[in-house]
Amino acid sequence: MSATDSLPTTYTRCESNYVNGAWIPSLSDRTLAVIAAATEAQVALVPSGGVNDAELAVEAARDAAPAWAATPPGERADRMRAVADELERRGDEIAQMIATEVGTPLKLSRAIQVGLPIQTFRLAADLLDDALAEERIGNSLVAREPVGVVAAITPWNYPLHQASSKVAPALAAGCTVVLKPSEVAPLSTVALAEAIDAAGLPAGTFNLVSGLGHVVGAALAGHPDVDMVSFTGSTAVGRTIGKLAGGGLKRVSLELGGKSPSVVLPDAELERAVRHCVKNAFLNSGQTCTALTRLIVDRARLAEAERIAVQTAESFVLGDPLSAETTLGPLANATQRDRVRALIAAGEAEGARLLTGGPQPPEGLETGFFVRPTVFSDVTPAMRIAQEEIFGPVLSIQAYEDVAEAIELANATRYGLAAAVWGADPEEAQRVARRIRAGQVDVNGGRFNLAAPFGGFKDSGVGRENGCYGLEEFLESKSLQLPN
Repeated sequence: MSATDSLPTTYTRCESNYVNGAWIPSLSDRTLAVIAAATEAQVALVPSGGVNDAELAVEAARDAAPAWAATPPGERADRMRAVADELERRGDEIAQMIATEVGTPLKLSRAIQVGLPIQTFRLAADLLDDALAEERIGNSLVAREPVGVVAAITPWNYPLHQASSKVAPALAAGCTVVLKPSEVAPLSTVALAEAIDAAGLPAGTFNLVSGLGHVVGAALAGHPDVDMVSFTGSTAVGRTIGKLAGGGLKRVSLELGGKSPSVVLPDAELERAVRHCVKNAFLNSGQTCTALTRLIVDRARLAEAERIAVQTAESFVLGDPLSAETTLGPLANATQRDRVRALIAAGEAEGARLLTGGPQPPEGLETGFFVRPTVFSDVTPAMRIAQEEIFGPVLSIQAYEDVAEAIELANATRYGLAAAVWGADPEEAQRVARRIRAGQVDVNGGRFNLAAPFGGFKDSGVGRENGCYGLEEFLESKSLQLPN
């Protein structure tokens, strides 16, 4: 099956925006091509919207806001569950779309790219009563109400999941939303708009506008009728979004980049720790903001760690993401592929020791945005591959002499999104985890938890997503001072 064949013919809707409960042509006559990551074939066209498209969507969201905020929370929760049901019904179809446009192997696409959004909508519904619970403090009654109109600007690596992490809690909280997805991977957000429409949300409650970030995204971030901007993407773009939104004193949530360490303590089970780190670093072809891209190991165990890392990296099967045999797909676009290859070349030029992989195209996969799974050792903190978010299947191994140096290495970047710690003594592992400046730290393989807060320290952003913490981002607290 080709990438083009995997897309349903009904997806002519992707050539329109979804505004005020209807699919309408863009006010711009420009379009953007959606390219299959594995074949480089054009699979769809989406609008390259303009400022007027953003204005129309914000107007619809502003008009719909009072009625949606006044909708009983139980009814809003029911609608969120209906969206989840619709996404689940179409799960296989959406997974194929994301495998095509992003390159995620199909099995992972169904489990992660589609499975997590379904859970997110259901969780938002389940948590709503607690999030809206009123609190009595002395003579004050503290109530929660929706922020208002939310502009959600999302990336291409987990297109439906990142959109759902904003849209589900915002809608559940009683906000209205304008979503601007990445033009690289917009098709699953078209499916999200269809699911929301099928769930019966009122017109204007949710709006979808496609286009370039510096046009539509900038227009939304600076719009006077937008009350909050929630953005996921690079730190550089996040700074721009923050400035645009800050001028209007809007609430801002920024989920940005990462350069996450995995600290393997001297007494840790080395085989398990290293294999876990490599698989995590290469998940979604390394296109994951929380990827554990820096393996920090005891120098006395460095050689063994290198052997395990190389063996694990070379076990991945590169190929068509729609094939059941593939475990590592392509990157999402040519720009990212070229950037990753350039950073691999920079690692070699700066003196890192290449253990496997490299910047050359994988043999037999010259077409498509493929990158060899790559492992470096002898990586020092000053190197670009130790400091920059590569966003590809590249692992850097760093050695330490003692645990204090391991913690220093872990914290030696401007990022602080995620980390991991491995050790035989769980209490010692937790002590080390507490000293790492990151928003979430996996201890001995602890699993990702959708109900726990997600977000970063330092240049990895501000605000939190997921669970009750994500819902609270879209709520304002109001104190009613009552007579004694």
